[in-house]
Parts: sequence; structure tokens; C-alpha cells
Amino acid sequence: MKNPLRLLLAGIAVCLSGCSSPSIESYADRTPKLDLREFFNGNFTAFGAFFDWAGDPNTRFTVAMHGKWEGNVGVLKETFTYDDGKVQHREWHITFTDDNNFTATAPDVVGVAIGKQYGNAANIRYVLQVPRGNGTINVTMDDWLYRIDETTVINRNSMHKFGLKVGELVIGFNGPKPKK
Repeated sequence: MKNPLRLLLAGIAVCLSGCSSPSIESYADRTPKLDLREFFNGNFTAFGAFFDWAGDPNTRFTVAMHGKWEGNVGVLKETFTYDDGKVQHREWHITFTDDNNFTATAPDVVGVAIGKQYGNAANIRYVLQVPRGNGTINVTMDDWLYRIDETTVINRNSMHKFGLKVGELVIGFNGPKPKK
């Protein structure tokens, strides 16, 4: 019989390799192209749900959004309305350093969010302060956006605490209609 420990370690390695995200650069040739500066410009809406660690969609929401850009610097204002009636505001300040790389800040983001966009996808990683009880907890966010067509982007966001998945956000964006 072959070394059982070696087989076990190989199996674990295969399982763990399935947990990694694809490289954002692997989307470079996919269309339609997602340029956050173009898509998130003007007024638009979004809708989504938060799924807890067990997959239960226990929170639903809608979002009214407005983006405004001056070259490579933009402000994205979001107003979330949750299914329980609560309202939350977030204002992102985004700066592109070139066509693919950007940084972003918001009052409830710890430090600076780091993002990249290639082809029809964008990926943003950051730490978010999430309300919990009478305070907040810090959750690591791995945010993936995929352009579906001229007016639609889907967002899948995996949330982790201490390396363990605590939830997932799924959001659909209805962008401004393209100008003809």
C-alpha cells in the first residue's frame, strides 16, 4: 500500500486548490468590457441579498446609487434600504492609477480597498466594519463584479472572519442606459 499520509495530503491540496479565486487577469479577453468609470456613472439601482454561512438568504435590500467621475477619480454614493426598513448610506471615493488598477475608501472600510479590472470583470478586496449588536466587527470582503450586458452587472461578494466564510452577498446592478 502506498503512503496513506501522502495520499491524504494530496487530497487536501486538491480540495484547497478549488477554494482559490481565479486570477482577475484571466478575464482580460472577455466581453462586454467592464470599466467601472463608465458603468458606475450617473443614477442607477441595485438589488440583492445577504446569505449567511449556511446559505440562508436572511437579508434582502435595494440600493439607489449615483456615480460621478472626473477622469480617473470618482465618487459613488449608495443608499441601501433593507427588508426590515433600515437605511444605510455609503460613499466610496475611487482613484484609478491606470486602466486596470484602482484604490477606494469609504467611512466603514478599514484602510484602503485594492481593486483591479480586466475584460468583463473587476475584483475588490477590503475590510468592512459591519454593524453587530451595539458595535461593529471587521469582515474581509472579496468582491467580484461581472458585466453581463450593456446595463447589467452581477456582484458576488464572499465575506470572511478569521479565515472562515461568514456570508455572501449577491447583487444585481441596473446601470444607466447607454447614450446613443
